[in-house]
Amino acid sequence: MLNEFEMEPVAPESLKSSKSFIASFAGEHVAGTEFVIGALFVSWGVSTGDLLIGLLIGNTLAVLTWALITAPIATDTRLTLYAYLEKIAGPGTIKVYSLVNGVLFCILAGAMVTVSASAVRVLFDLPAQVNWYPTDAGFVIVALTVGAVVSYIAMNGFTKVTRFAEVCAPWMILMFIIGAVISLPVLVAQPDSISQISNLNDLYTLAESYIWVESQSDIGLMHVAAFAWVANLSMHGSLGDLTLLRYAKRSHYGYYSSLGMFIGHYLAWICAGVMGAAAGLLLNQNVTQLDAGEVAFQTLGLVGILAVIIAGWTTSNPTIYRAGLAFQSINHKWNRKAVTLLTGIVTTIIACFPFVFTGLLDFVGVMGLMLSPVGAVIVTEHWIFPRLGLTRYWNSYKRNTTNYAAIISWLSALSLAMVLNYYFNIHLFFLVVPVWIWSTLCYLGMSFLAGAKQTYEEAEIYEKQELSRKEAESKYLNNEQLNKVTTKKEHGNRMCEWVANLSLLSLAFIASGIFLGLSHNSIKMWLIFPTIIYFVSASYRIFKVRDT
Repeated sequence: MLNEFEMEPVAPESLKSSKSFIASFAGEHVAGTEFVIGALFVSWGVSTGDLLIGLLIGNTLAVLTWALITAPIATDTRLTLYAYLEKIAGPGTIKVYSLVNGVLFCILAGAMVTVSASAVRVLFDLPAQVNWYPTDAGFVIVALTVGAVVSYIAMNGFTKVTRFAEVCAPWMILMFIIGAVISLPVLVAQPDSISQISNLNDLYTLAESYIWVESQSDIGLMHVAAFAWVANLSMHGSLGDLTLLRYAKRSHYGYYSSLGMFIGHYLAWICAGVMGAAAGLLLNQNVTQLDAGEVAFQTLGLVGILAVIIAGWTTSNPTIYRAGLAFQSINHKWNRKAVTLLTGIVTTIIACFPFVFTGLLDFVGVMGLMLSPVGAVIVTEHWIFPRLGLTRYWNSYKRNTTNYAAIISWLSALSLAMVLNYYFNIHLFFLVVPVWIWSTLCYLGMSFLAGAKQTYEEAEIYEKQELSRKEAESKYLNNEQLNKVTTKKEHGNRMCEWVANLSLLSLAFIASGIFLGLSHNSIKMWLIFPTIIYFVSASYRIFKVRDT
């Protein structure tokens, strides 16, 4: 029986090693939507320098939020976001929050499935979906098929989600790099372009001339930085990733988010911008008119189609998993697998309507903004209350089903955001900081008046129980480290690992042929064979050999 610890702390023996989180972060944040976002930066008219520095600042802030806020709370409580919020705010509050949270994650996952479906539609020459509703029955069939696959993986729990990412992540990262590298000659071949790329200055000049061409735009460095931070706010600043990081053996695993941010949201966005610019020139179309499937197909061929499909899968898998846990927390008697299946069905239906995909940047900003006040409430109760002598979980000790201090803080923060945006014209990406500060101060004041300043006998009992649990966990992990024995890899495992690694090296070697005169079309064709070998060997090693 699969135990996902929906309402109790994760048992020490079920904690996961660093490898699971390295794969999960890298796999989830190297997504098919990177093709869309990378291309959108091109249309924003930001300069190359603003893009590079802005992404560096924003992604650094995102990593620090994961590492210094989300991961420490996750490894301290070992609870899902929904279980911990219920303890803080009561079952009445969690029903409202989980419904909102689950719906938002369904929509986000649906956008990822739409991205994968957009790649498949290129194979079957289906029309691009540019309206908010589907205009082709074939596209709907493709979306339903892709949704069924990702829902099945998410149903089988955290372990299957991370293993799938472990297989796909190295190959996907390499595909973004290869796609950008073999696209460069397309840009160099343009009239008035540089004759060749011999150093980084040449590459920078090419980028300024044909990729990120600065224009008279209101979007600048700080907008790029803010977006890079806000893009995953629902997972770090809103503490959505408590649900995943509760399995981490150590809190420093939060720093592994740097793999997702600087590979997926830095390197992949930049590579996608290069590919988008090249695809636009090849098709003589504006990059904003191209979907992820078209960009990938023009630059990487059939392998590009596979890259977009898998990138959409690895992002939608954990997102559906989160949404399933959100809905399951509404009624603890509901079976998690059944709820996740229903969540997958809803997500798949949403994926048939490309409305989110076409407005993805605004959606992730709104989603993070809507959920961030609740993140502020949790951080306030978890860390600030003890330092001010206030009682954590006072609402549960008072037997309240709803924490009105939390509800009012949340709703008033969203009202503040609307006022700042509408009347003061503050950009969506810059609203998070004032909203977070307001939520913190509002919740502190209202909780003080509502009962947090009181002492409760149950609080002392609970804190002692928690201390005992943490001591037992620490003892288990220390003993595990002492008794850790390096086991010799089985012959089959070692051979599969070698074959998988050689396949990746072969892909890189083939891509380097672009500098030796090998044609773009030839490279796209030759990339297919090492890709097939890689997925067979890597999948066998991770799923088959590891289970034996």
